[in-house]
Amino acid sequence: MATRQQVVDEARTWIGTRWQHQGRLKGVGVDCAGLVVCVLRNVGVPVEDVIGYPRRPDGSLLDVVRAQTEPTADWMAGDVVLFHWDNDPCHLAIMTSPNSIIHAHAMARSVVEHDLDDRIRAAVTCVRRVPGVE
Repeated sequence: MATRQQVVDEARTWIGTRWQHQGRLKGVGVDCAGLVVCVLRNVGVPVEDVIGYPRRPDGSLLDVVRAQTEPTADWMAGDVVLFHWDNDPCHLAIMTSPNSIIHAHAMARSVVEHDLDDRIRAAVTCVRRVPGVE
């Protein structure tokens, strides 16, 4: 069992790690899925890691996230956010507050934390609660 604050604190230790597709090493390279998996594992929450996924969305990310999380209507620190940039869900982040996220962002080329503006909120597919995080 981990606290929401432990998840946020661990996620913040990854800030500045460069973005790398399928990366899983803090300070070396990580992508959005790897960040979520590694943060949760580092605070003792067992999650399945799926590798070999394409860089372009293929629709499979939603099924993987749904299989390991629970739906929630209220957004809290430590929750996982799934985004869609076109039609398919294709990006993950960790909530650091109801209004901010940490994610490995390809355009920023690194792990960053920032507020959720209207444009980003419009791309939210769902917010999911992770069993084992309280």
